[in-house]
Amino acid sequence: MFKKILIANRGEIALRIIRTCKEMGIKTVAVYSTVDQKSLHVKFADEAICIGAAPSILSYLNIPQIIAAAEITNADAIHPGYGFLSENPKFAKICQDYHIKLIGPSHHIIQTMGDKATAKKTMQAAGVPIIPGSKGIISSLDEGKSIAQNIQFPVILKATAGGGGKGMRIVQEAKDFGQAWKAATREAQAAFGNPGIYIEKYIEDPRHIEIQILADQHGHVKHLGERDCSIQRRHQKLIEETPSPFIHQALRKKMGDCAIKGAQHIGYEGAGTIEFLVDKHQNFYFMEMNTRIQVEHTITEEVTHQDLIQEQMLIAFGESIQQKQYVTSPLHAIECRINAEDPYHQFRPCPGKIIHFHAPGGYGVRLDTHIYPGYIIPPNYDSMIAKLIVKEKTRYGAIRKMKQALEEMIIEGVQTTIPFHIQMMDNKKFIQGDFTTHFLEKNTIL
Repeated sequence: MFKKILIANRGEIALRIIRTCKEMGIKTVAVYSTVDQKSLHVKFADEAICIGAAPSILSYLNIPQIIAAAEITNADAIHPGYGFLSENPKFAKICQDYHIKLIGPSHHIIQTMGDKATAKKTMQAAGVPIIPGSKGIISSLDEGKSIAQNIQFPVILKATAGGGGKGMRIVQEAKDFGQAWKAATREAQAAFGNPGIYIEKYIEDPRHIEIQILADQHGHVKHLGERDCSIQRRHQKLIEETPSPFIHQALRKKMGDCAIKGAQHIGYEGAGTIEFLVDKHQNFYFMEMNTRIQVEHTITEEVTHQDLIQEQMLIAFGESIQQKQYVTSPLHAIECRINAEDPYHQFRPCPGKIIHFHAPGGYGVRLDTHIYPGYIIPPNYDSMIAKLIVKEKTRYGAIRKMKQALEEMIIEGVQTTIPFHIQMMDNKKFIQGDFTTHFLEKNTIL
């Protein structure tokens, strides 16, 4: 097994990886920006190296500094976590060139699946259902208009290098296409340095369902069920659960088989997710593939009793995965993302100092976080500060347990999304499983 792993990330995911490394007897190296000097991942790693100033481009996205840190500490592998460099093919290639194992797929697979237009063509070739749309990046406004008319409105414009809703526009009518096109390309260029846009048929009121997969270096692939990530705000997930209250067993098998087929087609290695949009008639379409561990991997762990971080490391080291395929779990798990945001004022970010913190507990309650009393939440990074996860025998039981855990959780000093989540656990439509990705646009929670 690897002797020492550098974690090229911060916050709760860095701490999560360190814990598994310690359980496996692997030494750890934390990297940190100047503003993260007092973060818990720095305190709990065996070694820690400052790699730059607070802006991500100077630290957590600084490839030369991270490679230098790995070489100085003699790390033989790097775990990228999620975000930052986790899906950067250039970083994966440099790791390979320096003979440092990146815990994840090859740079070629990251590049293929990271470009959404290429990923769509690749999955279509594998026999995975795709949403009708352009065959690739649109070369001109006129070409875009022609394709949109052909697949019929509404359509959605998406940045090929996109994520988090950037470079994305929904167009309901032909007269609005030109303005939406210009806005999407400008935003894509500003956010990703790539103005490439592709077009898809807009699936109205869909569910966002993702399939967790594991694939080893020997061609074995299996899935670990689905996660329903439909409760979103501006394309950012807020609540995830497994199993989905919308998916029946036959559809679960069909989607799982497609995910396995897609992963096998590209020769995938590691943990990843294949994400689908599912319409109200339970037709499903490939949306994208995430070639990394997901924020919400925790709920899959809770119902399958598998440590997905450990699985990543074993796969990266060359071990074979267990071939037993997923069978529906008797448990239900829910995750609420706790963000340092003010839900009463358009969810604006609220960085600052944690004055008081109390973690909820009890059977079936899990909290993944890097905060503590006195910790100062920096304004430079994502506002997520904790993930609260519960599991129970039934979905209703999990909802009740989540509400109790949220009410027990105390964070003072900054505004958080805890009040929003408490109200969601009381929402009749949510309790009934009656929601889509547009739920928050159509329902007032607070």
